[in-house]
Amino acid sequence: MAVRTPLYYVSGNLRQMDAGMIADLSSLALYEYSLNPSVSLTVVGSGGNLTSINDTRLQAGAVSTSVSAFPTEATTAEPNTVTVSYQRILKTITSVTPTSDTGKTFPLYYTTGGNLQHMSSTDFIDTFITPAITTLTSGSLTASQGGTYFVSTTLSEAGATVVSSTPIFTDTRADTSLYTAATIPEALDQPTTITNYYLHKIDGSPVTLSQVPLYADGSNNIKQFSQVEIAALLSNYIRSEAAASVSGNSITYNIDGTGTSRGSSIVNTILAGGTGNYQTFQAGADDYRAQEFPDGAPTTANTYVFRINKV
Repeated sequence: MAVRTPLYYVSGNLRQMDAGMIADLSSLALYEYSLNPSVSLTVVGSGGNLTSINDTRLQAGAVSTSVSAFPTEATTAEPNTVTVSYQRILKTITSVTPTSDTGKTFPLYYTTGGNLQHMSSTDFIDTFITPAITTLTSGSLTASQGGTYFVSTTLSEAGATVVSSTPIFTDTRADTSLYTAATIPEALDQPTTITNYYLHKIDGSPVTLSQVPLYADGSNNIKQFSQVEIAALLSNYIRSEAAASVSGNSITYNIDGTGTSRGSSIVNTILAGGTGNYQTFQAGADDYRAQEFPDGAPTTANTYVFRINKV
């Protein structure tokens, strides 16, 4: 790892940047990434490419009928499980070609012997980009993670923009209040929504540099980068590294894989059930009906965790 200390110009002198100035440059890289992430997530109705996750709920068993007596509980169909699969997160990776290293592309620093030297592309990545991506992929949800994503149970989150009003997952359970003996045969599946889960993208925050680094032009004249110039270089490299298939700085997302959890855990609940809520209804002189409705206390069937990782 080659972390360099870039130079800046002040009062007629070349000086080495302090830790705060270097951190500002990494923060500028973070802001640039927030404006145009190279690893982006969208919400689709179906056919996403992150792991499929399941919502489960109970529904009533099929009705049983008889012309002479109520069907017994033992012969009446038990409540059964409805499973709805969600695969609504689509990850898209935009390949970015890094700016070529001409030998004078990156900021100047002092060598051990006190000579001026331009950073290499590896130096530039190690000094500014790797720390920035480490910050991007942390568990925090601040502007320093701008352009990355998290899950929430609300449509509106401070400092973030909802990706879509379509939830990435909906936890449902059987609505037991809708099942009544007097209306047997009841519709089998009568769900109620418990919680919706939404994908949000964190907003970035603009950065103004207190000092800008130096470079030497083709005639070896020492010049200052403008903030626009250094921002473009930082943007190119953070986007390139984040999207690279093998870099150690690649950003990826998953559900229930490795990495750092982001936002709310996604909880699938279901009624615990038992033998079912056996109910009967006599609709006529020779029309005896029985049906078992969903019952039991709510319980957690699965918990899914949305994660970000640097690989």
